[in-house]
Parts: sequence; structure tokens; C-alpha cells
Amino acid sequence: MTQQATAAATSEPQPATLFEAAADLLRANIAEGKLGSGVVLQESALSERLSMSRATIKRALSMLAEEGLIRKFSGRGYLVAGADETPRRLDLRTLDLDLDALDETLGKPNWLRIQDAVESALSRCLIFGRYRVVEALVAREFDVSRTVVRDVLSRLQERGLVQKSASSRWVVEPLTARRIKDKFELRMVLEIAALRSAEIDTDALATLADEIRSLRFDRPVAPETWFDLDHRFFQLAIMSTPNRDLAQYVNANRSALGALQRVLFSIGLPPDRQSLLELCMVIDLLQAGTIPAASSMLSTHLENALNRTIAQLKIVSVINPPDDLAPYLVPA
Repeated sequence: MTQQATAAATSEPQPATLFEAAADLLRANIAEGKLGSGVVLQESALSERLSMSRATIKRALSMLAEEGLIRKFSGRGYLVAGADETPRRLDLRTLDLDLDALDETLGKPNWLRIQDAVESALSRCLIFGRYRVVEALVAREFDVSRTVVRDVLSRLQERGLVQKSASSRWVVEPLTARRIKDKFELRMVLEIAALRSAEIDTDALATLADEIRSLRFDRPVAPETWFDLDHRFFQLAIMSTPNRDLAQYVNANRSALGALQRVLFSIGLPPDRQSLLELCMVIDLLQAGTIPAASSMLSTHLENALNRTIAQLKIVSVINPPDDLAPYLVPA
């Protein structure tokens, strides 16, 4: 696969920054006539109406001014450009505006709004080398403070996707074969312990096994189908342990491997149907009440998964890094 193909396969659209989203919304309302020519736009009123900071609204208004849709005037703020630019001071807090253009994530806390995008960007680096995450560039990319960036990176550090270097810089370390083996060894310890104490919903597991066995063997398994089936087994058979501390460690150790698997699938490596059939065998043994045998089968499944992952890693080792990595990621 070429570098360009890899980049195209793995690139994902980035969410709009807050000021871009605000500009889009105002632009749409101007086009629809809800903000007619001459209407005065003030930062304070728009900030309150859109639940955004005045700094965000200021950047959005500057963008629209550069486009010629609005212009500054002798009073405070901007007014909408048009045929009749007589200033009209309407109550923007109550004006009937179309707010449907706002992305639903914009009402969430800033760290939650950007975390998925940052996590996705960091995950793409896992097979391409060591990268430094530049806080200031992340803040600029998403129009948030560095405090928010640190909050997001700290959360992703708990998932094993980013670490602090000796010089206190944020670094994405590549998932080498050695690190993958270490994580799978830990999975064997933690997940088998969780399975042995799990509160099993046998009916739900039986339904899951039926779905896996009903997959057509003349067609490849779609990545999202594979992830859905694998995740449901994980939730039903592993995360149902009543030991919450154990479940937390299990989940944290698994996060980076899940991110790696998504990257491998995104560059064209197909999901392995055999791994799902191995989960069916674990389910059969759980339904039979033979927990030691189910634990042994789970161990075999994880050993096979390790070998498959290492083999996939070797296949992609010759692929060049994509040229469209996030601008806040710098080779270290």
C-alpha cells in the first residue's frame, strides 16, 4: 500500500473548532435572512446566546469580516453587510436563530469535545514511530486552553496512549513487538482472573455465539462488526466481574491494543474470523459451567491474538508514515 493510500485510509475528518462552528452558524443565519443587513452583532450577546466564550465569538466575527459578510462600524461590534446597512440593534439573546448547525458535541465540556479527536490522532502514530505531542499546537488546533489539553492528555495517559518523558514532554511511544507482548501477558493475567470471578449472563452470551456462528464464511467480516462482537464478549464475560478495581486495570491495559487494532484494520488488514470462533468456544465452556476449561481456552485465544497481532505488525513495518498526521504531532 502506498503512503498516499495509507493516509487516505486512515485520515478522519476533524471536528470544527468552536470559532469555526460559530462562524458557520452565523454565516448560515445571514444566508437565511435571519440576520439581515444592518443587524448589529455584539460579542457579549452572541456569547450568551451560543454559550461560547467572548474570545471564541470574536474570532468567528473576525473570520466573517474577512469574508465581507459583516463589517465594523462606528458603534461597538459589527453589522451585517448588505443593501441597507442602517444599524439595527435587535436583542440577539431572544432573536429566532437557526441553531441546528451546531454540532451536538459543542455543548459538552471542552475536554470531552476534543478527546475522541485527539485519541484518534494519537492512535494513528502507534505503528509509525515516536512522536511528541506539542500542547500549544493542540490548543491552537481546537481553540481551547492548554489546561484543557493537559486534562485530555492526562486521561489518555491513563489509557496508555501517551506518556510523559523524562523532560516532562508528552510523547506517543510506538507499540513495538516487545510492548505488545507485555500487554498481552498482562491481559492473560488480568482477563483470566476477571473471567473466573465474572457474573455471567449465559443467555446474552448464547445470543452472541449464535450471531458469530451466523456470519457468512464467503464474505470478509467488516471491521465494525468484528469490533462489536469482540467488545460484547469483553463486556459480558470479562467486565462483568464484581471486582471494580480489577475491571479498571483490565480496561486500561486493553485500550492501546484496541487503538492499534483499529489502525491495522484502517490500512487494509482484514479482521480474523478465527478469533471470533475462539470466543464461541470460550462461551460454550462457560455455558457448560466448566470455568477452568473456559479460562484455559481464553488463554489460548489471547496467545493466538498475540501471534496474529505481531504478524500484522510485521506486514505494516514497511509502510511509510502518512503525511497527514495531526499538526501537533512532531517526530521525536
